[in-house]
Amino acid sequence: MLAVRRRDTAPELRVRSTLHAMGFRFRLHSKDLPSTPDIVLPRHRKIILVHGCFWHGHDMCKRATRPVNNADTWAAKIEGNRRRDQENLDALRSLGWGVLIVWECEVRDIILLERRLRNFLEQPVTGVRPV
Repeated sequence: MLAVRRRDTAPELRVRSTLHAMGFRFRLHSKDLPSTPDIVLPRHRKIILVHGCFWHGHDMCKRATRPVNNADTWAAKIEGNRRRDQENLDALRSLGWGVLIVWECEVRDIILLERRLRNFLEQPVTGVRPV
């Protein structure tokens, strides 16, 4: 597990590259927000989280198959990750941020990824807390 990167993963780099090509500027891993989100667009009050399908337990995804060896340990680990993800998502939304989760398996199709990012960034954030 030491070889697993926490930041600057290939899917994250692809999302960042796509955003930059679309003309958006962003911050990375903002430590003043819960969970230090992957990509923060302060001007738009939006956050993009890039999740690995295996580590975050993406439902109905072939990349998220659980190992047979130590199945109980892996199930507990992945369920813990999912629970923490939901808590972080709730915390970010309660602070008035719009949040998009992009899964590792979704970054392969650049056209679809760009369309999804543009749709997310163009919609207004609901329930924005006054600053």
